[in-house]
Amino acid sequence: MKILIVDDEKDVEDLFRQKFRKEIKNDDLEIEFAFSGKEALEILKRKDPPEVVYVFSDINMPGMTGLELLEKIKKQFPKIPVSMISAYGDSENYNKAINSGAKEFFTKPIDFESLRNELRKLGALN
Repeated sequence: MKILIVDDEKDVEDLFRQKFRKEIKNDDLEIEFAFSGKEALEILKRKDPPEVVYVFSDINMPGMTGLELLEKIKKQFPKIPVSMISAYGDSENYNKAINSGAKEFFTKPIDFESLRNELRKLGALN
């Protein structure tokens, strides 16, 4: 299963690859990274239907915010679940994300065990 991580901070890629090292090595999970909302949409449009089964996006990004990306994904790819992440666990961002159709809302630092459980529920992990 392929998931897409969207975050403007490039070091996030190393963190996710490290935390899901076993799942990647066992071919249980494929992770693709986008460093902007625009890049994320380009990745999703590459194949019809998209290979990505789950999107995990930061909220605070330059250019297109994660909430704007969420709206676009929900319109163009309504079957792909999207979870949001923010360094700020404030109720305003949480409410905006959930009301816009986010599946889940995570705060930084990411609880990777919770994320693993979310991926299991979606069938993206065994």
